[in-house]
Amino acid sequence: MKTLTSCLMLTAAIAGGLASTVGATPPEPLKPLPSHGAGSPSPAQTGPAPSAKVPAAGAATPGAAAPGVTTAGGVRWVVPKAWTEQPARMMRVATYAVPAATGAEAGECAVFFFGAGQGGGIDDNVRRWASQFEGAAAPVRATKTVQGLTVHTVAVSGTFLAPSGPMMQSSGKKAGWQLRGAIVEAPDGNVFFKLTGPTATVAGASAAFDALVASLRKGV
Repeated sequence: MKTLTSCLMLTAAIAGGLASTVGATPPEPLKPLPSHGAGSPSPAQTGPAPSAKVPAAGAATPGAAAPGVTTAGGVRWVVPKAWTEQPARMMRVATYAVPAATGAEAGECAVFFFGAGQGGGIDDNVRRWASQFEGAAAPVRATKTVQGLTVHTVAVSGTFLAPSGPMMQSSGKKAGWQLRGAIVEAPDGNVFFKLTGPTATVAGASAAFDALVASLRKGV
């Protein structure tokens, strides 16, 4: 009798449990996480890390030369405002177009740097520049110090043979031309500045050339 009573009670309990489960409100389904697309960062990944320093707008990049300043061989200089930098050319650090004098052609100033101990000595280069003129008098030379840098200057006038190309062959004679040069004994090797053009154009650019030389400083 006791066994029968126990079975009846267990059956009633199971039935009651099922009834309560059927009548209960089902749990709310889990919501899927928002998708950020393939390879997209999660919200926790966006923005700089707490320790990252974002440079202020307009801040200069450390080690970069200021606008209008060019560097080579461990020295820097300021480019004259009236001169226009030209596209890169083989074996040159820079080439600047120099405004033409009235009724004359424009000139150019080329800058060369070949590395420490390269490019030849001072006298060799002065002779080379002088040989690019036909019927020229002896070069006018001088040496001065600019902010601790030794600078050798040279001036040559005559018929310019306009050497060009890898073999430096004459591209045509140009009468009444002039060359003004400066060779800087820079920390990392000599830096060469060579201004050429019609005499009137070079004369008009002489103050700008002198200002460029005067702006020379060590460092980059």
